[in-house]
Amino acid sequence: MSIRTERVAALLKADIGEILQFEYQHDAMLTVTNVRVSPDLMQAHIYLSIMTTDGDMNENFEFIREKTPEIRKKLASRVRHQLRRIPEIHFHLDDTAEYVEKIDSLFRKIESDRKSSGSDDDNNSTPPADDTDQ
Repeated sequence: MSIRTERVAALLKADIGEILQFEYQHDAMLTVTNVRVSPDLMQAHIYLSIMTTDGDMNENFEFIREKTPEIRKKLASRVRHQLRRIPEIHFHLDDTAEYVEKIDSLFRKIESDRKSSGSDDDNNSTPPADDTDQ
């Protein structure tokens, strides 16, 4: 990414984060985790992390997607002096936290399996013999 696209992405991340936090947060914690802007600055892909108390993040995500034109209009009023054209906004659900939790649970399972089945084998094993000729 060029410096310009990185700066625009940072600007969009901050402004969209504030818009979502103060105006569209309904019983959920919304976080903008990443923003990717196309090289021509006409497309912005915004990745959201949604944490809900009831566990149904899809309902909140669909609500945000329905409000995309309204969010873009509010964004335009905030960045109109910094950007010539307001990019089209595409929201995506960021499932990185779920992925990390899944990988963590797999590592915990491997570790517990190792401790339960291999604890005696690891401690009582003899070192390998040295096969070098002298």
